[in-house]
Amino acid sequence: MSKKVAVLMSGGVDSSVSALLLKGKGWDVTGIHLHCSAFCNPTDAHDARQVAQKLNIPFYVFDLTDEFEEKVINYMIKTYQQGLTPNPDVYCNQFIKFGIFFDKAMELGFEWVASGHYAQIENNNEIHILKARDEEKDQTYFLWSVSKENFKKIIFPIGNLLKTQVREIARQHHLSVAEKKESMGICFVGKVKLREFLNQYLTPKEGKIIDTEGKILGTHPGYFYFTEGQRHGLNIKNGGPYYVVKKIPEENLIVVAKDGHPLLFTQKIEITEINIMENELMTEDKILDTRFRHRQPLVKAKIASQSDNRLLVEFLEPQKMVAPGQSLVFYFRNYLVGGGIILKRLE
Repeated sequence: MSKKVAVLMSGGVDSSVSALLLKGKGWDVTGIHLHCSAFCNPTDAHDARQVAQKLNIPFYVFDLTDEFEEKVINYMIKTYQQGLTPNPDVYCNQFIKFGIFFDKAMELGFEWVASGHYAQIENNNEIHILKARDEEKDQTYFLWSVSKENFKKIIFPIGNLLKTQVREIARQHHLSVAEKKESMGICFVGKVKLREFLNQYLTPKEGKIIDTEGKILGTHPGYFYFTEGQRHGLNIKNGGPYYVVKKIPEENLIVVAKDGHPLLFTQKIEITEINIMENELMTEDKILDTRFRHRQPLVKAKIASQSDNRLLVEFLEPQKMVAPGQSLVFYFRNYLVGGGIILKRLE
């Protein structure tokens, strides 16, 4: 087995400990920080470099802003324009970290790419992706679209550790990021609020908020700022709380309903952009665990039909606030089976 590995170092504790662990096991480690956006926090690159110096490993910054703009930001803006809810972390993993950068690393002579993701890879003649030991931190929800072939050369050094153990390792080795807080929300947006970020690309336009009977309840600054199922941030003065049940982009309308309304629930959805990790498990009428939001409890569903890279999925029980544009990810026991993008909810 070759030992030459490029470790994606974000400047956080997870990727820092990943580099430390691999070096401790004798790997030839190089730290790589990806600069993807003008919104990135510049202190992250500084923190990653400090850790690399502490570990005495080479360190480089790769500028992928053009590629990121094309593959992730453009997708994100287009999805919001369509009235859907994007999941940029999924596309970042698929196209940037374990796509464009992965290919570049292989071209440069690295034989492995490692990151601080909480996930596990089983390679016993065949590749399987498993949930992390720390289920609270498990990130397989964001990894379902990565090419299975690439996982043959990917390492997740902390996938078998708890977050508390990772921090303790960082403390024991006096890493400067040992107590660094986790980044929340969309990684490349940084401290800028999502609405401010979207304003760089989309023009606010006031529209109406209506209930399911067509009654006007308030106004909003643009349908693309809101997610189906969203409760907070609605400009409704009385009678709430209300939830977004539907957006009509062509009319700049947001439709809302009170908690418990039937339109907040769905039992059948159609998904697209399918990527399958375990072919023998993705069969019609097979009941699998699914997740349509990160850290959401797993819910049972079955594949009702398949055609043209689309799946009709039926939950065993109606589910609340399923947002088109997000990922639906399938699991069997601890195994990541596959996933897809929610195209629409079906009546």
